[in-house]
Amino acid sequence: MTNKKTLSIIFITVFIDLLGFGVLIPILPTFATKEIGISEFQIGVIVAIFSLMQFIFNPILGSLSDKIGRKLIIVSSLLLTSFSYLIFSITDSFFLLIISRMLAGIGGSNIGVAQAYIADITTKENRSKGMGMIGGAFGLGFVFGPLIGGFLSEFGYSIIGYVSASFSFLAFLVAFIYLPETKWVAKSDKIRIKLFDWKSAVSVLKIQKVGFLIFLFSSLIFAIANIYGTFALIGFKYYGFSDQQNGILFGISGLVGALIQVRGLKILSKNFREKELLSWGIFLMGIGLLLIPHGINFIGVAVIIAIMSIGTGLLQPILSSMISKYAPEHKQGEVLGVSQSISAFARVLGPLWGGWSFEYVSFSFPFYTGALVTLITLLIFNKIFKEETDV
Repeated sequence: MTNKKTLSIIFITVFIDLLGFGVLIPILPTFATKEIGISEFQIGVIVAIFSLMQFIFNPILGSLSDKIGRKLIIVSSLLLTSFSYLIFSITDSFFLLIISRMLAGIGGSNIGVAQAYIADITTKENRSKGMGMIGGAFGLGFVFGPLIGGFLSEFGYSIIGYVSASFSFLAFLVAFIYLPETKWVAKSDKIRIKLFDWKSAVSVLKIQKVGFLIFLFSSLIFAIANIYGTFALIGFKYYGFSDQQNGILFGISGLVGALIQVRGLKILSKNFREKELLSWGIFLMGIGLLLIPHGINFIGVAVIIAIMSIGTGLLQPILSSMISKYAPEHKQGEVLGVSQSISAFARVLGPLWGGWSFEYVSFSFPFYTGALVTLITLLIFNKIFKEETDV
């Protein structure tokens, strides 16, 4: 099977899985508010627990994929994700919702493995485009998933869980049947599993340039994660948006991000260096975060979300590509797994801060603090890479 066909299969697999994830995005905060009656901070906890599981399991699955192969990890995690959505369908308490999101977080810890899969079948020259396909799959999942979720909310929240489970199970079938293995290792290789391999993380962070880029990535993730739970809440509680309107806004975000990552990045990379594109991406993301509380109405918020999504659409594939380029070839799974894990920890802190500040400070505070962190990150990046000529 050619690399082009393999890339298409991994793209389809990630897209279908993220479609199921995207279905839940616009309705999870409102579901927790309407059906379970939990507070804004507890919603932040719900969002954070998903990322906490990714923080713990991303390096485990990344390193494990270096030992036993990428495919087994990918298909197993997809099956677990499907099961987590089935639990969501019967959720009627804070405890069950926590369990559902924990399992979904473990299952969703396969992104580093998917990126390592891309690294296995691409050269350093075209790796950015390959990573862009993963980003594009994310984007498209966030285009159609939230739209489907918003539409299905009219028929009950349990239906949304069953549909999400179906999507992830379909992704499992596609990967199990069509996805070839790329990582073959000797049977004598020992498998060691730790809840979090601090030694591995430290060794990865010591690699030249890799540590700084991972820190940069996690800072930006924290900034955007401030609004993971609060964006739907600000739409529901302060703008008066319905689940369908929130779904449309998330769909706009996914569409813009997908267009940037699938087409825009290819065009822009011919005329601009990665450093320049990354700087613009950080800037646009920060502007979007700053303006969200001042959108006035649905159209205004939609325009702001589009601007922010241009920035985030540039960031993910470029940073992942840069981290991969500086990583040793034999440690791609380990490095990308650690990167995803540390960024997942930022996704733990972001929603906790966002939910707390939304409830106890003001509805606009999560967005302002996200914009501030983004601005500081931009200044540090430009200072560190000012003399660099290879990015």
